[in-house]
Amino acid sequence: MKRIFLFCLLIWGGVAGGQPLPVAIAVDAARPVGDMKPFWAFFGYDEPNYTTRKDGQKLLTELQQLSPVPVYVRAHNLLTSKGNSPGPDLKWGFTDAYREDASGRPIYNWTVVDSIVDTYVKRGMKPLMEIGFMPQALSVKPEPYEHRWSQGGNLWTGWTYPPKDYDKWRELVYQWVRHSIDRYGKKEVTSWLWEVWNEPDISYWSGTFDEYCKLYDYAADGLKRACPECTIGGPHTTSPRSEKAYSYLTRFIEHCLRGQNYATGKIGTPLQYIGFHAKGNPEFVGGHIRMNMGVQLKDIQRAFEAVNSFPELKNIPIIIGECDPEGCAACAVTRDPRYGYRNGTMYSSYTASSFARIYELMDQHQVNLRGAVSWSFEFEDQPWFAGFRDLATHGVDKPVLNIFRMFGKMSGQRLAVQTDKGLKAASIIASGVRAENDVNAIASKSARSLCVMVWNYHDDDVPGPATPVQLTINGLSQKKVLTRHYRVDDRHSNAFEKWKSMGSPQQVSAEQYKALEQAGGLQELTPPTSKAVAGGKTTLTFDLPRQGVSLIQLSW
Repeated sequence: MKRIFLFCLLIWGGVAGGQPLPVAIAVDAARPVGDMKPFWAFFGYDEPNYTTRKDGQKLLTELQQLSPVPVYVRAHNLLTSKGNSPGPDLKWGFTDAYREDASGRPIYNWTVVDSIVDTYVKRGMKPLMEIGFMPQALSVKPEPYEHRWSQGGNLWTGWTYPPKDYDKWRELVYQWVRHSIDRYGKKEVTSWLWEVWNEPDISYWSGTFDEYCKLYDYAADGLKRACPECTIGGPHTTSPRSEKAYSYLTRFIEHCLRGQNYATGKIGTPLQYIGFHAKGNPEFVGGHIRMNMGVQLKDIQRAFEAVNSFPELKNIPIIIGECDPEGCAACAVTRDPRYGYRNGTMYSSYTASSFARIYELMDQHQVNLRGAVSWSFEFEDQPWFAGFRDLATHGVDKPVLNIFRMFGKMSGQRLAVQTDKGLKAASIIASGVRAENDVNAIASKSARSLCVMVWNYHDDDVPGPATPVQLTINGLSQKKVLTRHYRVDDRHSNAFEKWKSMGSPQQVSAEQYKALEQAGGLQELTPPTSKAVAGGKTTLTFDLPRQGVSLIQLSW
């Protein structure tokens, strides 16, 4: 009888009246654990010419407006030539910044580059200026040059090759930086970040490791000659969970710290931040999408370990140059069903959960994380909700963008959070989020407000019940607070579900467009309410749908 009684007690403890007990989350407003660094305020994309298009400009304005600090933007192809391409394409863009006359003398044309950078600077944004790719006139293999990736052609053509003349390459960088200072002023240009190339450890670079080091050295020398105060770093290599990529990253660091500089002949090359990329790996299994956040976090963990293995790099800024659930922004869902997570709440809840774990890894390894670039922008002249990894479609925001709006409301100090249901980064790296939902939170406090972001995430994109949450905030000194509750789920802050309710039209009327724009913004679950604080504590209870994210904001 005693065993039966204990068994029934256990059952009652897990389910009360047939309903699951709330997940208990406690925030201590009096216990800061670190800065709420806005490293999420970095975005990037392959196609630079989309920057100046109507929808591109609209999205850039929204990105800057959501952030309390300047947003950094990283774009590929800022030195790429047009070649014989008809125009911008998926994973392709150009500026025609460099060509040569019949005698081989350089001709610089900054018109298109300026139009792109002007778009950033006008909004108070900052470029993470990528020095690449190789202009056709400088490439050791200029033909074939432009690629036809979206038509199934080879991606790795003449733009991926080393320069035929490294002195001309150095001079190109020098002229670019000098022109930037002349146009924008030295104070502005020294606030930018510069890098050399992208993912040189894979086919983005058709040269050797030593040739990449030489490319970097000459570029850094040209930049520093034009602007000694400018910041340059790299190498923006791929996922360091791979031993090959990890080795490339550490060998490059060794070269910069202790190797002979190809451009100057001296020992050492300027390396003012470390850049690497981190990607997840979703699969399509059993008729549904299964995410893999663990491998993305493993990339970050391994890179932090690599940086910490060099005592000289203590406190050096680190930038995750691409930080995403997988590696192909320009692959639509029609290309592979595993990309189907991008339109809805799987992408938004993954982003909330994964970025919180990046803060955790940053604390654990005691590194200076400056930025984490979400490689997600927008794609022109594509079907509505085509399933690209983007933040907006036809100028209408996707649910994931509202997670960044939530982060934009969080500032000051991060606070201690306890939960009886959430996972740690180490557990996700080891086992993913497979056994049960990850219901957890990150919290921050500034002078006039306190914010708690709560998510209900699972790697498997399948239906499931909502989870009741009991959120307790302790350590408050106020007697009363104004409470606002923002939500991203299938009914709030979700233009994709609104579009589907319209019948998934590809021809959208002006009235429909206005409704989609409104649905794409960050919405409140309930009206703002005044709430009393008793004994320094206040409690809120709510149901959080699977793959839903809430932001609770207390202000006074």
